[in-house]
Amino acid sequence: MYPTIVIRQASREDLKSIVPLLVRLKRLNAEFDPLLEVVPDLESVALKYLEDALDNPQAIVLVAVEGEKVVAVLKASVEDRLFYKPRHVGVIKEFYILPEYRRKGIGKRLIVEGMNQLRKRGAEVIMASFPAHNEIAINFYRKLGFRPVEYLFAKET
Repeated sequence: MYPTIVIRQASREDLKSIVPLLVRLKRLNAEFDPLLEVVPDLESVALKYLEDALDNPQAIVLVAVEGEKVVAVLKASVEDRLFYKPRHVGVIKEFYILPEYRRKGIGKRLIVEGMNQLRKRGAEVIMASFPAHNEIAINFYRKLGFRPVEYLFAKET
């Protein structure tokens, strides 16, 4: 356990620490499937993506910090599912913890805080999006009570 870890909203000052975590996540995702190959300008795309999220009132970007070091990030937003009830869902799109900080309860704390923040923004259900072959993510979310709802299939043209 890491009782010294603080979970809080990310700020613009955190971006220089968060971008490398997001880059690591996307490169890891690319290892699961060739259709997740990262773009050449990944760092600048990640920076713009995170800046936009910080400006979006329906999005949250949380960090787990030990001292001055950002050790984990969670990015999620509330989406409107026009055709389904409940309509407003919180979708966790990005979730990454530095390897040396994993399996110490930080992930669960970050998810719980993310869920609380998404509920405050109107989410009635929380979902998570990640590569289909990421067994670690599947097991992690199942332990937290998540279950599969939709599948996304792809075919190269």
